Amino acid sequence: MNNSKIYLSSPHMGGNEQKYINEAFDQNWIAPLGPNVNGFEKDLEEYLSNDVKVAALSSGTAALHLALILCGVERGDEVLCQSLTFAASANPIVYLGATPVFVDSETDTYNMSPQFLEAAIKDRIQKGRKPGAIIAVHLYGMPYKVREIHAIANKYEIPVIEDSAEALGSTYEGQKCGTFGKFAILSFNGNKIITTSGGGALVTKDPQLKEKAIFLATQARDAAPHYQHSSIGYNYRLSNIAAGIGRGQMEVLDAHIAKRREMNQFYNELFSAFDGIKILNAPENSYFCNHWLTVMKLDNSKIPFSTEQLRVHLENYNIESRPLWKPMHLQPVFKDAPYYGERIGEEAFLTGLCLPSGSNLTGEEKQRIQDAVKDFLREKF
Repeated sequence: MNNSKIYLSSPHMGGNEQKYINEAFDQNWIAPLGPNVNGFEKDLEEYLSNDVKVAALSSGTAALHLALILCGVERGDEVLCQSLTFAASANPIVYLGATPVFVDSETDTYNMSPQFLEAAIKDRIQKGRKPGAIIAVHLYGMPYKVREIHAIANKYEIPVIEDSAEALGSTYEGQKCGTFGKFAILSFNGNKIITTSGGGALVTKDPQLKEKAIFLATQARDAAPHYQHSSIGYNYRLSNIAAGIGRGQMEVLDAHIAKRREMNQFYNELFSAFDGIKILNAPENSYFCNHWLTVMKLDNSKIPFSTEQLRVHLENYNIESRPLWKPMHLQPVFKDAPYYGERIGEEAFLTGLCLPSGSNLTGEEKQRIQDAVKDFLREKF
C-alpha cells in the first residue's frame, strides 16, 4: 500500500509551464522583466476583468507592503487588519512603522466582522487616530462580507486593501475577489491555487498606481542615464522565469478550482452524518468560494474529541492537516496591539482544522483520507 505523504496543498503543474520557461531561456529573458511578466500580468487582468491593472511582484507580502505605501501609510499611523489571518497580512504594517489594529471575525465566513470593524473605527477616531487603511482578508478563499465592509469603509473614507492571497477565482455577487478594493494582493506561493514557485501581484484599477508600484518595485530608479534615486525603492519585481510558470498555471486555474471544490464536497459528504462536525461553506448563493483549503469546524458540546486529536491521528497516517491561523492579536509579536472583538476568531482557531485540499489529490489518496477519518470516528463514537 502506498503510504507517501498526503500534503495539505501541494503545487500542481498543468503541463505547459515548461514551454514558457524554455522560451525565456531560449530568448535569454532571465531578468525580472520580459514577455512572460507582461503576458502573466495580461492573463491576470483578463481573468479578473473589471478593468483592473496588475503588477507582478516577488510575493503577496511585497504587494501588501507597496499597497500600504501607495495608500499613504507612514510611521505612527494605524491600519485596521483582520485578526484571523496569516502573519503576512499584518507584518507589512510594521515594516512601515505603523501599528496594526486587529478586528475580530464574524461566524458566517470567519472573515472581518462589519460590526467590530465599525466599532474599531469609531473608537480610533474618537482617540484622534483615524486609521490609514483597512486590510480585509478572503480567508481560505471564502469572500468576506464585501457589501457591508466596503459600505463602512466608504462611510469613513478609509481605503480597503483586499488580501486575496487565498482567493484567486472566488467571487462575490458574480464579481471576482481582488477587484473590490483600492488595491488587492494575490499570492502565488507554492501552496496556493496556482503558483509561480514564489510570487505575488498587486491589483488596482488605476493605471498610474500600477506604474507607481512597478517604479517602487524596481528600486525607484529615476528617469536618468545614470543611477539616480529620489525615493526609497525595493527589489520586488517577479522574474521572467517565475512568470513563465504562472502563464502555464493560468491555463489550468479554473480546472484547479473545480478540483478543490470537489474536495470540499468530498468532506461535506464524509462528515454529513455527524451533527457536531460542520464544513465551512458559502453562507448564501452570492458567495462563490474557490475552497483553497476546506475548513472543518467542531461543536465541542456534541463531539467527544478535539481537532488536535484528529490532526495527530491523520499525521500518524502520513496525512497533513493544520489548525486554522492563530489570530494575530494572540501572537507574541503583536501582544500590545489594539484588538476589537469577542473571541470569535479565537474560538475558530480552537475548534477548526484545515483538511487536505489539493487539486492534485488522486482517488487513492482520497480513499486513504476517508479510511483514516472513519477509523478515527469509529474509535470516538
